[in-house]
Formats: sequence, C-alpha cells, structure tokens
Amino acid sequence: MSTPAPSSDSQQTSAQDAPVEWFRASTQYINTHRGKTFVVLMSGDALASDSLNNLVSDLNLLHSLGVKLVLVHGARPQIDTALESALESDQLRCELVDGLRVSPPEAIPAISAAVGAQSIRLEALLSAGSNTGTRAPLTSNRAGALSLSRGNFITAMPIGVRGGVDFQHTGRVRRVDAEQIQKRLDDGALVLQSTLGYSLTGEIFNLSAEEVASQIAVAVHADKLIALVPKEGVVDASGALLAALSPSDAATLAKQLTRSAAQDQQQLGRTIDACVAANHGGVKRSHLIGYQSNGALIRELFTREGAGTLISDDGLDSLREASIDDVAAILALIRPLEADGTLVQRSRERLETEIENFKVIELEGAIIACAALYRTSEELGEIACIAIHPSYRKLGLGARLLTALSNEAKAVGMSQTFVLTTTAAHWFTDHGYKEGALSDLPEKRQALYNLQRKSKILLRAV
Repeated sequence: MSTPAPSSDSQQTSAQDAPVEWFRASTQYINTHRGKTFVVLMSGDALASDSLNNLVSDLNLLHSLGVKLVLVHGARPQIDTALESALESDQLRCELVDGLRVSPPEAIPAISAAVGAQSIRLEALLSAGSNTGTRAPLTSNRAGALSLSRGNFITAMPIGVRGGVDFQHTGRVRRVDAEQIQKRLDDGALVLQSTLGYSLTGEIFNLSAEEVASQIAVAVHADKLIALVPKEGVVDASGALLAALSPSDAATLAKQLTRSAAQDQQQLGRTIDACVAANHGGVKRSHLIGYQSNGALIRELFTREGAGTLISDDGLDSLREASIDDVAAILALIRPLEADGTLVQRSRERLETEIENFKVIELEGAIIACAALYRTSEELGEIACIAIHPSYRKLGLGARLLTALSNEAKAVGMSQTFVLTTTAAHWFTDHGYKEGALSDLPEKRQALYNLQRKSKILLRAV
C-alpha cells in the first residue's frame, strides 16, 4: 500500500511555518546582540558590488535591533579609477608596495575625492534605509530614521620610508578618539569612518582600511570585528569553508596568503592579519563573511548554523558540565536519534537524575552536543549518549567530548571505558576502541544488555 503524498494544504502550512520558526529561534540572538558594539569593515570592492543594497539593508536592520555599529569603508578600486583619470603625467606614480599604495601629495586630491564620494554614497543609502526589492525605508517616519556620524576620529602619521621606498602621504593610525566614537554610539548614531586620516599638523593621509577597522575595534572594546570579503569566508586547499580558526592558525595562513602572487589572496591575507591584530588587542571574535552571499551577515548573527569564518581564541563553543537547566535542550538533541534507533530512549525523569553524568557543548546559548560518562565498576566506565546537532557534525565535537570524558574517567581512577553502539563502531575504532565481548562488562551491566539491539561492545584503555 502506497503512502499518500502530503496535501498541498500541508505543504503550504509548512512553508508558512518556516519563517515563524526561524524568527522564534532568532530571538535569543537578538537579545544577545542588543547593546553590543560591532565594527564592520566594508572594502571598496564590496561598495562596487551588486550586493551593496542588500548589505546596507542588513546594516540598517542590525542598527534597528539595538546593535552599535561602526562602519569602516575602503575605496581601493574607486581610487584606482580616480587616479587613472586624474594623473596624466608619467612622472607621477602611485605604485603598490607590499599591498600599500604610495601616495604622493599630488595624488591626495584625487584620493580624497574618491574616498569622499564613497562616504557620501553610503550616507545616502543608509539614510534611505535601502531595502532590496522595494527600495523602501525600514522606518516609516523621520523620527525613527537612522542617525549617522562622521568626524576626525582618526589621528594619522606617515608610514615613512620602508625598504628604501618613501610612502609619502600613505599613513598609519596614530590614535583613535574612542571617547568621541563611543559618545556617538551611545547617542544612537551609526559611526561611518573612511580611510582618510589627519595629522596633528593638518595633513591628509591615505590609510589602510584593514588597519583602521582593527584599531577602532580595539580602541572601543568592540564585541566583534566583521570583515566583508568576496568569498564565503576562508577556504582550505580543497575549497571547503573553514568555519573557525584560532588566532595562531589565522596568523600562519595570513603569512602564506600575503606571499601569494594573486592580488585577491594578498588582500584576504591582510584582512585576516587585521582580525588577528584585533584579537591580540582584546577583541574576542572576528568574522570574515562573504558580501556576495545574500543575507550572510544575518545568517551569521541570527542562526545557529552561522556563515563565514570565525577567528577567536575561545573557538566556536564552550565545553562544560551539564546542569538541570540543560535537560530540555539535551532532550531536544537526542530525541531524533532515539526515534531512528541510534540511541536508547531516555525519559525526562531519568535524564534529570543522571544529568551530573553529562557534558555539553554550548554555542551562543544553544546546546549543540552532549555525551555522558557512567561508572559501572571501580575500573570501568561507560561512555554513552553522544549526540551532535546535524549542523555541527563536521567540527570534531564528538572527538572533543570523547576526549573530555576519557580524561575524566582517568582522573577518577578508571582504567578503561566502553561504548555500546549499533551504528558508529567504525568511528569508535578510529578513536582507539577495540571490539570486546559481553563477558568484558560487569555482571550488573551484562544484565541490562539489550539482546535485541545487538549493540557492539567496544573498549579502550584511558
């Protein structure tokens, strides 16, 4: 007998429920991010892309949700175009050396005009609350419109001579007026900062957008530095996205990329370097998010799955002892695995009495993995109920839990751990477990063995 196909009404209901469920799930992130300070780095390439209106809409949305934003924008391709038009003399050169533009004083008017034009363009789009498709403001009245602030927040100084090259009016950040930026943010404004900086003597300097963003993030004690990059994030040699990097791994990768002959790779390396510098300065999390992927910024901030690459010394998550408050979340995690027979069913009551045996991995308030250690004898412990949220099964969380529980078993005097599994014997074998027999278990545990499940018994010394 064939199973009837779902009706069009049920399919429609499911489609209608999807955004509702997403909004419910996003509530915790809205509350988490409200009042936090994010510094967003938007390159000149992002400004020139077809994704700009979507990005502006998303920034407006973040601001409306109570996020304090500092937007740092570059203008490299726009400056290139301006210089090509303005500089006709062969004697005037603005070459790139180690990724930095040599800026002679004669080029500053064209550079200033290009950068200023992009700042004005962003101001116009942000003020309109540009919304993809409708181009309608996010707010219906001017009283609730976005407030913008620009100012001389950056004091600059010349780079000087490096490797025999005089960089002239190419500068570096000398000081960030964090107090004034913070005042603007506290007043509800979005702070917009370009790559132009001014010296104490009134000179104009062309700065690196990456350095400006990193230095501001450190100075204002930002909660996040977000860099908008062309690709989805940072990818490995096979093209797979690297969801997370430690600052040390990121620094190593940045060195490799900056030595590349490809300009886009060099640029990515400089961006990663800026994120690492921010981390060393106290910014706990930096994100590299693809600006060409519609809604990637929103997915990163308001969904469990996230987007792009995170650079953080505390990683994606935290591993900790479970508490009674985690019972509901653990049940939600293990129920699908119980339904398909992977795990033995546990009642809420049983889980509540056994919660002290569990460890969990938490990501931004959500439990994404769990496992338990039960002592079955003086020398033998059972590792059970390993469950990973489907979206995070390629991050090595199971191995982390296994290691943590094995270390705990050793610390309390056990010499061996065992597992019972019907589906993951190969995975446990890869982690040092060897097949055993029912007789290897204590008598009390033998009596509880379910013959119908035919679980394999695997053991490992700790």
